[in-house]
Amino acid sequence: MNVNGIFNQLLNHEELTREQTKEILIGITKSELNDAEISALLTAIQMRGITVDELLGFRDGILETGLSVPLAADRYIDVVGTGGDRKNTFNISTTSCFVIAGAGYKVAKHGNYAATSVSGASNVIANHGVKFTDDIDKLNRCLDECGIVYLHAQLFAKAMKFVGPIRKALPFPTFFNLLGPIINPSKPQCQLLGTATLDQMRLYNQVYQRLGIDYGIVNSVDGYDEISLTDDFKVTTNNYEKVFKPSDLGFDYAKPEEVVGGATEDEAKQIFDNVLANKALPAQKNIVLANAAFGIQVLEKGQKDVSECIDIARESIDSGRALATFKKFVELNS
Repeated sequence: MNVNGIFNQLLNHEELTREQTKEILIGITKSELNDAEISALLTAIQMRGITVDELLGFRDGILETGLSVPLAADRYIDVVGTGGDRKNTFNISTTSCFVIAGAGYKVAKHGNYAATSVSGASNVIANHGVKFTDDIDKLNRCLDECGIVYLHAQLFAKAMKFVGPIRKALPFPTFFNLLGPIINPSKPQCQLLGTATLDQMRLYNQVYQRLGIDYGIVNSVDGYDEISLTDDFKVTTNNYEKVFKPSDLGFDYAKPEEVVGGATEDEAKQIFDNVLANKALPAQKNIVLANAAFGIQVLEKGQKDVSECIDIARESIDSGRALATFKKFVELNS
């Protein structure tokens, strides 16, 4: 790898190719770049803004140097947010995943501990006694028996540990924050992604088109990286681009305080449990129904109207299947 040549390109405001950024990532894992060079690289790209090819190259490198997860299912979805909206919402994406699985679909949820909120996906999962695993046989058994598998990011993306301390030391977020949603080691054919900004929505729209998967990207007008129902929200998929009002889905606007995940991990865990047990605030349940519904629509290749998908998600909760799915998941992974 020609490190000096790469820095000359960056200093000249030139874009790197997908193969170059893949090579850089692999080089980082082989200690071919020192900490100062990695810091300079992260800073230079962050100041200029990352391109689609560059992001895809870093993704390629992370997946190649990490542990892959071949799942025995033809079609499954991941529901995830970019994070970083600093809204401290409850675990909307994770809860939605169990609602989708309870409705009979397959889910491979990829997640990590919280970065900017009280409770991330891994926090709420671990707080139920779940032990994370990278055992492929166990993961496939879980997917087969309860329709959902959880992939704790730190077990799979080996490259992240090489840049972790440097990312923490830098006083600004880097493009590595954008990689989390697209490095699911099982490479799902479907994904519902929440973004905090429209710029991120446009970037990921191009990324997903290049990857050739079925996708939905959502952004709430007031800056939530999921459908919060606190304001109107935009949805972009393979099939359409549209701004929705909560009333379009038959829901009222939610209050910001109804979306908050609490002050502690225990409070976040209780909200998660309440939604699955059909004991949550109406707004909390509606928010999960909305996110789960658009995930189901992606799985159905846009062939079902969102109102029908909401009914499917609602039945998953009301029938108790979402809760039963989660209980089975905990049993298999404790």
